[in-house]
Amino acid sequence: MQAINRRTVVSGLALLALCRAARAGIPEQLSVDADEGPVALTRYPADRAAKRPGVLLLHGSRGFELKPHAYQRYANALSAKGIDAYLLRYLTAADAPVFDPKTSTREKREAYETARFDSWAKRVSSVVTSILARPDSSGRIGLLGFSLGGYVAADTAARDERIAALAVLYGGMPDAMVAQVRHLPPLIELHGEADTNVPPAKGEELVKLGKAIGAEAEFVTYPGRRHGFDFSDTDPMTADAVSRITKFFEARLNLN
Repeated sequence: MQAINRRTVVSGLALLALCRAARAGIPEQLSVDADEGPVALTRYPADRAAKRPGVLLLHGSRGFELKPHAYQRYANALSAKGIDAYLLRYLTAADAPVFDPKTSTREKREAYETARFDSWAKRVSSVVTSILARPDSSGRIGLLGFSLGGYVAADTAARDERIAALAVLYGGMPDAMVAQVRHLPPLIELHGEADTNVPPAKGEELVKLGKAIGAEAEFVTYPGRRHGFDFSDTDPMTADAVSRITKFFEARLNLN
């Protein structure tokens, strides 16, 4: 386990400025047919003529709309390094009411999620099939999941061996799936030590699970940081997280 220390602060502030400035191609709206209806995507294309890998970003329970530029920061960083990034909306219209904080409870939401993880993973795999069939695809694809999306990404990666790399921020593996896991790709988990929404123990459990079945796995913790710490526009740990995730995918997707 690696913990972030204060020495990263100055460099983090500089990297955050770079993340804001990084831009590649113009975002493109796409749709992929899947069970329970089409999956909407926003593609951030890399400025690169050759075939290239892709990373699918899976949002938290409130969707990309809660803080769109936080997700775009990752997409821009990835596309600037030659990786096509896709914001993937895996929830269906029927899922939406359960995640309305005005009408739903945490207990109701968690029970609903348990019953839906497999279906969401199938929708993500449908998108993987579509992306890998693109003429500009290198055949290498990764998943980047945040909170609920981290659970969906982990579930998908355990079931779909086409996933070449997995990055999870403050998420884990669905409890019902843990005993069934026989495969995981190289993975990295980032987690704030003060997270009371998804306890750091869930991230550590995912990493231990990966190592137990022979996968390369790394657990990085951020002292004093809470759930969604990387959505901050001023915390230098935001840039550290973006940089770590980008470098992880650069190395694992055989970009060079």
